[in-house]
Amino acid sequence: MEKQKHKKPSRVGRNIFLFIIIIIILTSTITIVGAGERGVLTTFGKVEDTVFQEGLHFKIPFAQNVAIMDVKTQRFTGESSAASKDLQIVTTEVVLNYRLSSTDVNTIFQTVGGIRTVEDKLIDPAIQESVKASTALFNAEELITQRPLVKEKIKDVLVERLDARSIVVEEISITDFSFSPEFEKAIEAKQVAEQNALKAERDLQRITIEADQVRTASRGKADAMLIEATAEAEAIKIQGQSLKLNQEVLKLRAIEQWNGIMPKILTGDAALPFIVDSEVIE
Repeated sequence: MEKQKHKKPSRVGRNIFLFIIIIIILTSTITIVGAGERGVLTTFGKVEDTVFQEGLHFKIPFAQNVAIMDVKTQRFTGESSAASKDLQIVTTEVVLNYRLSSTDVNTIFQTVGGIRTVEDKLIDPAIQESVKASTALFNAEELITQRPLVKEKIKDVLVERLDARSIVVEEISITDFSFSPEFEKAIEAKQVAEQNALKAERDLQRITIEADQVRTASRGKADAMLIEATAEAEAIKIQGQSLKLNQEVLKLRAIEQWNGIMPKILTGDAALPFIVDSEVIE
């Protein structure tokens, strides 16, 4: 009886052990690939052509493994220093949005590795090359004034280089250009000079307009004075003619009303003759 009591615990232990082994084996046969991911299947380290899509998958336990590769959009910031066309040293900061080709992740994993390795071995060197090649096409000032064109040149080089490695370039952004302190001072001085020249040109235009307005106003005043003087002269002429006419009328009335008796104005005993229009009437 005592021997049988000792055997029961050992059977229970074995059953528990077998159950655990079965669970481990079953678990190792299952792989879950999450959203935005792909699974690269390897058999004893060899990369298979099969690429697991999102969802639940089975593999041979202990013989096969699944490496999870993220195929969602990734963001990488790189910085590169290069000489411009006019031999100015320019440091350019570039932000790249990229993703791995979902159908070629097995090739990427086999030749390069995971995401971090891809960035170190492929993305960063590609940015360095593209920035150097594109910067050399522009002088320092053009890098600032023609930034969209510089961006397209950098993107073209990146696409050409990374597309061959199954990496999709979605978008890039140039976030900063840095120049030597001496060159930045020269750019600032040039901008100040251009602003001063623009201000002087505007001042000249303003002065010219004001001078034209003064001349126009003076001409208008002179014309008004001329018109006023002409009107005044005409009025004087009419007035003179009126006075002359009135004088003739007065003479006529005086002659018509004279009774033939000469009025006398006494000055002492002498009589003054009556004068009509400078003629003496006795």
